[in-house]
Amino acid sequence: MSPLHPPHSGAARVTLLTEGTYPHSHGGVSVWCDQLVRGMPDFRFDITAVTGTGCEPLVWELPSHVGTPVTVPLWGPPSGGRAPRGRRLDQVLSTYELFLTSLLDPEVERYFGVALYGLATMARDGRLGPALRTRQALRILVDLWNRTDLEVSAARPTLHDALTATDLLEHALRPLAAEPPADGVAHAVSGGLAVLPGLVGQQLHGVPLLLTEHGVYLRERYLGYRTGEFTWPVKYLLLGFFRLLAEETYRVATLITPGNRYNRLWEERGGAAPGAIRTVYNGVDPAAFPPAGPEPVTPTLSWAGRIDPIKDLETLIRAFALVRAELPEARLRLYGGAPRGGEAYRDKCAALAAELGQEDAVTFEGRVDDILEAYAAGNVVMLSSISEGFPFTLIEAMSCGRATVSTDVGGVREAVGDSGLVVPPRDPAAMARAALELLRDPARRAAMGERARLRVIEQFTLRRTIETFRSIYLELDERRHTAAEALDNAAEGVLA
Repeated sequence: MSPLHPPHSGAARVTLLTEGTYPHSHGGVSVWCDQLVRGMPDFRFDITAVTGTGCEPLVWELPSHVGTPVTVPLWGPPSGGRAPRGRRLDQVLSTYELFLTSLLDPEVERYFGVALYGLATMARDGRLGPALRTRQALRILVDLWNRTDLEVSAARPTLHDALTATDLLEHALRPLAAEPPADGVAHAVSGGLAVLPGLVGQQLHGVPLLLTEHGVYLRERYLGYRTGEFTWPVKYLLLGFFRLLAEETYRVATLITPGNRYNRLWEERGGAAPGAIRTVYNGVDPAAFPPAGPEPVTPTLSWAGRIDPIKDLETLIRAFALVRAELPEARLRLYGGAPRGGEAYRDKCAALAAELGQEDAVTFEGRVDDILEAYAAGNVVMLSSISEGFPFTLIEAMSCGRATVSTDVGGVREAVGDSGLVVPPRDPAAMARAALELLRDPARRAAMGERARLRVIEQFTLRRTIETFRSIYLELDERRHTAAEALDNAAEGVLA
């Protein structure tokens, strides 16, 4: 689709930095990216996308003012070339040793940024990946883990631990080899690995770095690693990396735009200056999400989203089993697909439904062309996540005039206000009680649905979101030009 106003040669340039989302995956963050892009046809957008294998197809049609996406596959084939030798290898390994030490020794944490940018230089000239696959790199980690003054040594890390951790770090650092943004504004739409090219672009070219966290990346890593398969020494090292990367990002970012006040607390705790943070809520077009119309006759709970452990469908299914014990005719309809590689979680949820005797009443509907169908399918729309930012599915359902039951995570309470029920995460009994309250009270459901739509219209419209980011892009681009002119003037003064 062609833009209504093609970008002119002097249009502001924005590089979106993504990980596992736009334009190779569906989901709320991808919807948000597409809204920004299509809402500003007079801007030039580029995309650097951190992906899985590099073979992921584009699932979004990109308008003509978006350049061809650059992909950075974390799990594709390793970079070619032999490991450097002699002095060139020594340079990489000495910087890598400082990097590892900063992750393990609190006294050396302050050198994390120095080491990271040093590794970035070596990644761009092709030395880093091959060097990290050498025995010498492995030996550095083994020796550090054997230092008795470091906490991790008490866990007695094994050689297998070192092999695993080194391999994971090599993959995690691959975005450092990507061409960093050299002009305009770099907009990281999540924390973590997507930010790495933006950090390098800021350091090398002074490109302003804008960070938008929908969910808190570091918190989600903590949640994921808590039940992950890795040993404690491996988790300790990798979580140290993600923590220090978050702190470096918060320190360096020109502006941080969390999607809710909850994220802001994490960012301030991570070292972000309060004056560098502006909360910008997600928005929807109320005309695109009109009132859903008549409710189903059969008492039905509906859910929409990406089938993923962070959405905690297991708690929702357990809650539904409790609901059905009191309302045997109740149904649960789940709309959405599992991301590539995540099919096992869908199978696990289906197995749980069968184990609880609910397989006849729980249906996995898959992706639908029109998400409105998912919201209209339920008397109550459910959200069971253990981590969220400001979830699109929630405000879309609210715009459709449906009552909701949601877990108290991220910006959910800010979104819902008094137009839905909010329950603790991972609490099937509380979720079931809330769902039963609404299923048994049609008048209350209707009143909540009306309040929900009005709340969206008053506070969470797409127009407001787009215009806010438009002004931010122009502001940051102007700052960059002003800073560049100041440097030029200073240089002329020295030469004069």
